[in-house]
Amino acid sequence: MHRPLVALAAVVLAGGVLAAPAHAAKRQTIRLVEHADTDATTDTGAAGDSAGDILTFANPVFNHANTKQVAADQGFCIRLVVGQSYECTWTNFLKGGQVVVQGPFYDTKDSTLAITGGTGRYRDARGSMKLHARPDGKSYDFVFRIR
Repeated sequence: MHRPLVALAAVVLAGGVLAAPAHAAKRQTIRLVEHADTDATTDTGAAGDSAGDILTFANPVFNHANTKQVAADQGFCIRLVVGQSYECTWTNFLKGGQVVVQGPFYDTKDSTLAITGGTGRYRDARGSMKLHARPDGKSYDFVFRIR
């Protein structure tokens, strides 16, 4: 009578072990500065800023002190609400791997994007990335909170 319960427990435990990530990213905070050097908007509909316009970029990313390039990014955003927001997806090429983020980019306030995955050292990464426009209007603070 106990044998089926033991077998069921073994299957459940084995399933739990198999479901665990083989290489989970360490919890960490990474602070970087993006230089928005290549941002370009493609006008896809009505002339000027309109829903559906596409913002593309492939930019250098610097250390937190903003003194040395340590990474790069590339991605795209689609204008959804004129004067308010885009929806974005991009890859951050960091030392040891990549981190992909997705979420809103607001015209006049900070954004928090989801970390949807990664490669290498960041394989199985999850968490969030805070995006903050710096006063110069041409660079952005990226704060990755990886779990």
